[in-house]
Amino acid sequence: MGLDVWALTGIAAVAVLTFGLGAWGARRARTTSDFLVAGRVVSARTNAAAIAGEYLSAASFLGVAGLVMRDGADALWYPVGFTAGYLALLLFVAAPLRRSGAYTLPDFAEARLGSVGLRRLATIFVALIGWLYLVPQLQGAGLTLSTVTHLPPWSGALLVAGLVVVNILFGGMRAVTLVQAVQYWIKLTAIGLPAFFLCLAFLGDRAPAQPALTDPLPPVFTTDTTVEVRTSVLLTVAEPVRLEARGRVNRQAANGPVYWGPGTQEVTAGTQLRFPAGAPVPVVIGSPPDNASWLRPLYGDEWPLFRTYSLIFATFLGTMGLPHVLVRFYTNPDGRQARQTTLFVLVLLGLFYLFPTIIGALSRLYVPKLLVTGTTDAAVLLLPTAVLDNCFGRLLAALTTAGAFAAFLSTSAGLVMSVAGVLSTDVLRGRVRDIRVGTVIAGLVPLTATVIAGSLDVSQSVGLAFATAASTFCPLLVLGIWWRGLTAPGAAVGLVVGGGLALFSTVATVVAATDGGWAGPLLTQPAAVTVPAAFLTMVVVSKITRRRVPPDVSRTMLRMHAPDRLGFGQDRDVPRGDVAERARIAEGRGAR
Repeated sequence: MGLDVWALTGIAAVAVLTFGLGAWGARRARTTSDFLVAGRVVSARTNAAAIAGEYLSAASFLGVAGLVMRDGADALWYPVGFTAGYLALLLFVAAPLRRSGAYTLPDFAEARLGSVGLRRLATIFVALIGWLYLVPQLQGAGLTLSTVTHLPPWSGALLVAGLVVVNILFGGMRAVTLVQAVQYWIKLTAIGLPAFFLCLAFLGDRAPAQPALTDPLPPVFTTDTTVEVRTSVLLTVAEPVRLEARGRVNRQAANGPVYWGPGTQEVTAGTQLRFPAGAPVPVVIGSPPDNASWLRPLYGDEWPLFRTYSLIFATFLGTMGLPHVLVRFYTNPDGRQARQTTLFVLVLLGLFYLFPTIIGALSRLYVPKLLVTGTTDAAVLLLPTAVLDNCFGRLLAALTTAGAFAAFLSTSAGLVMSVAGVLSTDVLRGRVRDIRVGTVIAGLVPLTATVIAGSLDVSQSVGLAFATAASTFCPLLVLGIWWRGLTAPGAAVGLVVGGGLALFSTVATVVAATDGGWAGPLLTQPAAVTVPAAFLTMVVVSKITRRRVPPDVSRTMLRMHAPDRLGFGQDRDVPRGDVAERARIAEGRGAR
């Protein structure tokens, strides 16, 4: 693909704006509180925009549209779950968590259960979840940049990681908050405007070459189409198709006309496929091969109901266990503001998720070649020029590319900030310079993993991160906030059981993706097993160790649940900071 100057201009504009906003927001960042929680003075509306900005990640901007294009009705659970997770957060966690006065999730664990060992264990899981979530963001950045340029995928990951680390180094949470709030509106514009104009173009297309999405037929190629297969795939062929192939098909050399009957075909990486106009589109195995199946919920032979419930568990409950989301509630002045923030977030997310669904459906009509390679995450980037092959289409494509980069930057910033926060306060000494060291480490580890690891599709990677969060911090927070009987041993064993099972599933899924895709639904969607296992383990072990219930549990519960106006809430001291650091903060000088 040639150099796309329009798209590169959009990327450059977002990069410059991000750096400029970060520099402006960093002017008032001096103390540890400024770097970790923006001084706890962020208003509800600003914080809601910032949360929506960091939460709408590569999975939301690229992945949801790609999943709708590929999987149809089953993919709608992703936007529903991503949004509804904030309803659970509003009901069970937001206000009590803010009233706890903690700076980070490990800080909450120690404040509630009085265990330094549990705090260290929570630190490990914050870092693991943050890095697990960061890798698909950097992979998405690589996909976007390689789609519009000749550059290798690692270049996009390096660009995003570099910008994020520089912003946090100079301004911490104060800089990140402003950047993320603005980037929400960039992302909404970048996906909303193209969706609107592409719908108008579709409605004005009086003679579409594709069968309607309601027709029980496979999609077709509307023109002669050449597909470069960069990763080996197994394809499902619903209707007979004649094509030309150069490379290896079904483990045999091919260099000319090929006939595929209904069934399964194996295509090796590096193969070039040329389909004539009107040919039915083969799809990656496991995806609905025709529009009738695409519209039908619970498609698939392997435990479709289990997969759906697992996805619901992961997305509904995973939100309240994501460290980069929860740390934003510490930036509100009080619990009432935290609740208002969550309500605003629900509105902002509901508005955004209307548009990826529309783009996914249109992509099935206009860029069906992505179904052959399975790279449907690129649908948002390629659809505008496929529908409008003119300057306006290229302008819309540049806008979507800019929005995609805004998604990678804002989510990556929140993740790096949350990991850097726990590294600085729990591994280092908690000073400002330690936050900066933690920031470099938090950005370098996932960047290295992105370069050397194989890739999953973006939403599947993020779904596994949600499953891990739902299996660890969700039960810790729900039980820690609402059940007096939780003990430190119960919480620790529950974290190990739930998190260990979820991480094992993640590793197995990554290995399977590079070794024939042998992982079943129990591994690719584990939350329906791992979340109940974590809750049950915490309850049972806490019952066994009931003598370890903290003696100050009544005071802690009162602080979390009493209305703000009664004045029981109290922010904790700077965790792990030394005496000199606390003295400087008390005098308003900060630390260097």
